[in-house]
Amino acid sequence: MVSTIKKFGFAVLITVMGVFTANAQNATMWKLDKSHTSVNFSINHFFSAVTGKFKTFDGNFQFDPNNLQSSKADFTISVKTVSTDDSKRDKHLQSADFFDAKSFPNMTFKSTKIEKKSDKEFLVYGKLTIKDKTKDVILPMKITGEMEHPMMKGTIILGVVIDTTINRTDFGVGTGSWAATMVVGDEVRIHIPMELNRMK
Repeated sequence: MVSTIKKFGFAVLITVMGVFTANAQNATMWKLDKSHTSVNFSINHFFSAVTGKFKTFDGNFQFDPNNLQSSKADFTISVKTVSTDDSKRDKHLQSADFFDAKSFPNMTFKSTKIEKKSDKEFLVYGKLTIKDKTKDVILPMKITGEMEHPMMKGTIILGVVIDTTINRTDFGVGTGSWAATMVVGDEVRIHIPMELNRMK
């Protein structure tokens, strides 16, 4: 009898472990379509907004709304590709006064968990690293649509967008007199529309 109970308990344990293993493997892998993705920001200069973007970036995404436990994302942005349509300002932003692109060429984000807020809205918790500072952040992510690609048979498209704000001074972006917020504001508004795809 004891032997039978032990065998049953072991079978249950193996089954549970199998379920967790399957879940860990089942989060859907999505490919980032860089041609239809952009990393945009805006920040106030006195009272008007200056807009810009980063031209080079990459990311890995495993996302399944029914398996958030094994869903994850990471993102890398090349700081030296910052563009505000003003070459002099772009060089200044890459300097030690701001991003110090020579010492810190990339900013990164790595998720720690993804939480469901509604059918189309999720919260992506993770670590954001800019320069030599890493902070816990929460990125609101909204699903903007999902469909089969009309011109690429067997390909599913997923649209998502991230809209959030961060404080540049938390990451040491802006040193010396540029750390003050009278000329350049501290709040950076971030807008990242992304197109992801996978095979059906």
